[in-house]
Amino acid sequence: MSAIGTLTRRLGHHRWFGATIRLLVPVDRAVGRLTRGRVVALGLVPSLVITTTGRRSGLPRSNPLLYVPDGDAFVVVGSNWGQQHQPAWALNLLADPTAEVDVRGRRLAVRAEVATGAERDRLWRLLTTEWPAYETYVERAGGREIRVFRLVPR
Repeated sequence: MSAIGTLTRRLGHHRWFGATIRLLVPVDRAVGRLTRGRVVALGLVPSLVITTTGRRSGLPRSNPLLYVPDGDAFVVVGSNWGQQHQPAWALNLLADPTAEVDVRGRRLAVRAEVATGAERDRLWRLLTTEWPAYETYVERAGGREIRVFRLVPR
């Protein structure tokens, strides 16, 4: 891992870091669109761009997300940087589990599965190995269940 990647993982525990990154999300989305998912999250962590269907609007909604691989699936988490409300993309997946992801320049159709029980625990360990700050986000979320999704190629 690069020194910048190590530093980013350490900074991820701080509230100001999450707030700053949230401000940069529109830029990250634009870069992800322009590069067809080849460059997101400044290349510091494994990232993809997920496109869900808006549960109210019915329009496509794209968001850059950190992921960890799990076989041929992608594991993502609805942490919302530890905010007390669910991220819109996660609510969209609950309403319609079909989505598309752009990963390293490949566009794939996926179906989201919400992980529960022992499977969630196993995937959570994978996620926190990649981004330890998720543990801090649990504390900040004020009791909100942080959902873990497995995105399985269709």
